[in-house]
Formats: sequence, C-alpha cells, structure tokens
Amino acid sequence: MIALLAAAAVAFVVAIFGTPVLIGWLRDHGIGQPIREDGPAGHRVKAGTPTMGGLAIVGGGLLGYAIPHVSGRIVFTRGGILVVLAMAGAGFVGFLDDVIKVRNARNLGLNKKTKMAGLLAVAIAFGVLAVEWANIRTTLSFTRWDSLHVDLGPVLFVVWSVVLIIGFANAVNLTDGLDGLAGGSAVFSYASYVVIAFWIFRHVDVYQVPEALDLAVMGAAMTGACLGFLWWNAAPAQIFMGDTGALAIGAGLAALALVTKTDLLLPVLGAVYVVETMSVIIQVASFRLARRRVFRMAPIHHHFELGGWPETTVIIRFWILAGMATAVGVGIFYADYLSIPGILN
Repeated sequence: MIALLAAAAVAFVVAIFGTPVLIGWLRDHGIGQPIREDGPAGHRVKAGTPTMGGLAIVGGGLLGYAIPHVSGRIVFTRGGILVVLAMAGAGFVGFLDDVIKVRNARNLGLNKKTKMAGLLAVAIAFGVLAVEWANIRTTLSFTRWDSLHVDLGPVLFVVWSVVLIIGFANAVNLTDGLDGLAGGSAVFSYASYVVIAFWIFRHVDVYQVPEALDLAVMGAAMTGACLGFLWWNAAPAQIFMGDTGALAIGAGLAALALVTKTDLLLPVLGAVYVVETMSVIIQVASFRLARRRVFRMAPIHHHFELGGWPETTVIIRFWILAGMATAVGVGIFYADYLSIPGILN
C-alpha cells in the first residue's frame, strides 16, 4: 500500500509542479495548439494555447512508477515493463504528431498512414513480447483469465492486442476535445485499475497474474500524473495534453487490461471513450449511407456544446458518467469474484 501511495504522490508532484515549467518553456518557444477549422466557433479563442502537455503526464507516470522500484519496495516485472513501454511508445508517436502540427501551424500532424504505422508497431511489439517474453496468458478475458474459457492462441492474441491498443489510443484522442475531459476521465479509469490490480495481487491464487502489484503501482502513478496535470488542464485550460498525452493514456489503459486479463471489462471502465468513438463511427456511417448527420457534430461532446450546454457543464457531466462507469466496472469485477464456487465458504 505504501508503494501505491508513493507512486501516486511522486507522479502527482511531478505533474503539478512540472506542468507550469513546461507551460513557460512552450510559451517562450511559441509552441501552441492550432485549432481545427471545422470545430465549434467558440474554440477558436483557444488557438495558441501551449500543447504537448502529455510530456508532463508521461514523465510523471514514469517517475512515479520508478520510485517504488528504486527504493526497493517493489520489483520490476516483465508485465509491468511492457505496460510502461506501450504507454511511452504510443506517447512518442503522439509527440511526433504534435511537433508536426506546431511546425506547420495547422491541426494536421502525421498523416493517417504514418500515425497508424507508428501505433501498429507499438501494439505488435507489445503483443509479441507479451507472449514470447512476459508469458502473458493468451486467453480472451472479462474479469479473470479463465472467465470465458476462450484461448486465442499467440497469433490471435497479438491481433487482439493491436485492436485494443490502437482502438483505445484513438478513443482517448477523440475524447480530448474539451478542457480536462480526457484527463479527468483517465483519472477514474486508472484509479479503477489500481483497485483491480491490487485485488488481483491479494488473490493471486485465483487470478494468476504474478505481476499484479507492479501493475497496481503503474495504475497509481498514472492516476497521480493525470490528476496533477488536470490542475492546469481544467477549463479554461492553460495547456493541452496533445496527442502525446492522449495516445499514451489510451495505450496504457489497454495494456493494463491485457496484462490483468480484464480486456473485455475495459470498455465498461472506459465507457466515456467508447461512447465518444461510437458517436464518430455512427456520424460517419450515417452521412456516407444516408447523407444525414445523427449528431450536430461528432465526437458527441461537441453535439451537446452546440445544443447550448456550457463547456464546463459538458465536462463535469461526462466526468460523472466516467465515475459511474468505473464504479459499475469495479462492481462487476468484484461480483464475479464472489461468484467463484467455494469463495464464500
């Protein structure tokens, strides 16, 4: 428990005190966020706000994760290292995207193929290393490695890892359209994995995830980092996380789900990200098939903005939904534990 608190505290301190330093450096170098031309008109005043704040999130998360290990309280595990590498790798792809956006002074960074290739490389590397190096079980899981009794095998597990990592990296990226929306939702999601991974650690004979405590430390570090960054990213934001933060957050969540064997529970824990992504899919499909729009604008948070909700109202209500989703997800996880034959005897 001390290791978890230490990880969260270190990450929080790094993010909350490191972010204003980053803001100053970015302003001094004229690094600001270009705003998409087809977005809500009210967002144009945000043009020039420092971006790439995800560097503070990733940096805080990495330091928060490392400190308990350096102090000797926790040992590094291959599963934990894999999660860190997935998060950092996706964050690097996002960083390159942000750099190009700033350099070109347009809200267009890496082209779609290059960006997808970068995320694909990160996801494939994770999947292969998970099977060949970290010995992660290849089952398709909901709450436990054997909850569905479906073994994907090495090849399909790598494919599933690619789908989940790229899917959630892009889902968080789509959600990052209002000040603090993605970061605040991430606090709930990562906090839920602190609870889940620590529970798995306490009942390792049931879940058979030996690296669970290391994963809980990672979850705590990212919770602290996102919370510290949120201090400066809350509306009106003084800095944006950019793709650097969004892709790192999404990939980290997916990697945690895959290693804890709760991959199918992740869409519940991260329901806000799923809804945001589905709104875009529905909007695009409807327009292409029927030349009609279902929403005023996608992702769906813009739909409510254009419907007259103030930005802060949309953000706070989505945070409430994120909190409810994580409560439901953790509740499902615990209910499944209670349903194990003989567990209450």
